[in-house]
Amino acid sequence: MRTYILNDGSKLLLLYIDGMIRLQSIEDNVLRPLINNGLPQGIDRIRSLAEMLGREWLPLTNVKTEQTLEGLIQHILKGSLALLVDGMASSLIAQVQDFETRSVQEPKKESTLRGSKEGFVENIRTNTSMIRRRIVHPDLKMESFTIGRYTQTEVVLAYIRGLASEKVLAEVREKLGRIEADGIIDSSYIEEWIENSSFSIFPQIQNTERPDIAAVSLLEGKVVLITNGTPFALILPVTFWSGLQSADDYFERFVFIILTRLIRYTLTFVSLALPAIYVALSTFHPDMIPSSLMINIATARESSPFPTVIELFLMMFIFDGLQEAGVHLPNQLGPVVSIIGALVIGQAAVEAGLISTPIIIVISLTGVAAYTIPRYSSTLPFRLIRYLLLIVSGLLGFVGFTFGIIFLLIHLVMLESFGTPYLSPVAPFDGKRIKDVVIRYPFWAKKGKSKGGGKR
Repeated sequence: MRTYILNDGSKLLLLYIDGMIRLQSIEDNVLRPLINNGLPQGIDRIRSLAEMLGREWLPLTNVKTEQTLEGLIQHILKGSLALLVDGMASSLIAQVQDFETRSVQEPKKESTLRGSKEGFVENIRTNTSMIRRRIVHPDLKMESFTIGRYTQTEVVLAYIRGLASEKVLAEVREKLGRIEADGIIDSSYIEEWIENSSFSIFPQIQNTERPDIAAVSLLEGKVVLITNGTPFALILPVTFWSGLQSADDYFERFVFIILTRLIRYTLTFVSLALPAIYVALSTFHPDMIPSSLMINIATARESSPFPTVIELFLMMFIFDGLQEAGVHLPNQLGPVVSIIGALVIGQAAVEAGLISTPIIIVISLTGVAAYTIPRYSSTLPFRLIRYLLLIVSGLLGFVGFTFGIIFLLIHLVMLESFGTPYLSPVAPFDGKRIKDVVIRYPFWAKKGKSKGGGKR
């Protein structure tokens, strides 16, 4: 709180939080001339300090008036400068925020071989500007919400009028308005508040730190939520296939992406079902395995003290533990611990006779196949389902595996993301939008506007 008295006796009070505004330019350009020279007088006489600030300062910065004490406090806490003039009933709010922010960098979570190298940052104004640079149209709308009792976090709802579904927009606005939280620190807080099925293991909202993906999603009729303080924007609605599609699918030629997607979808199923299928075949249905291969498997397991399902469960648990250790360790140590740890533990377990060699091969193939899933949030449900399928297959063989897959498909068919069926456009079938699921058609072959269903 700083008080200034001018030559004519006028009193001026400045209210701000140190470190959040650029006060030096205001002192040099406005306050020092006022203190030394008083009110500037030209052809049209200026009679008061409030009049001078309205005339002289409005063209220089974003200045507005505030009538209430509560509004004044909120502006100050968000990094604005408040000016109170003696004799003036309202305060002047100057938005001159100046705090340290991270510069725009390449996204680390969604790196691509080709495409934009820009990524969202923690500053919401920078993020909205990166989207507006890509979509230069007046129908791009952005609505602001303030959420969080103590944090007062700004959340921007972005959409393209005429492309986004009004039903989806109404639902999102209603859910944002019902959030009653003490604080919103990250966009993940918003995600848990507004998703349709909180207890489903499948993500119903996509997160991204790439402004180009956010822009493409808006053009597909989706809705984007940008939260201040986090580089991850939320995209909705989404489908099951969104998590299996990579940004590079749209930056490379469509001819090659057809093969890439087929490989990715096949390996996704391998990462989900290979351990369960191996247990079902080797334990309950050995007659389905070629005799020579079954003899080799039985020979390798001759000295193993545990049943096959226990061996697989232990190795999967160790593999996931090493993966978690690699995520939380420093960048220089993470890959070393994950790779060397898996090799050392696996080799030692085989030499000690605790684990058979085919188990190591199955777990290795499962782990490699899981890494082909582009989005980390999409790999988490598969990790859990892998354990569940392993358990039911270890108890009932292929009967348990079949029932597990059926229950999984029933759940996916019943799941929705803001009115969009989770397995669409496959179930229910939509011939117009299915072009971009298994294969990627060339851009010139895609016709029609999507209405909130989206493709990516």
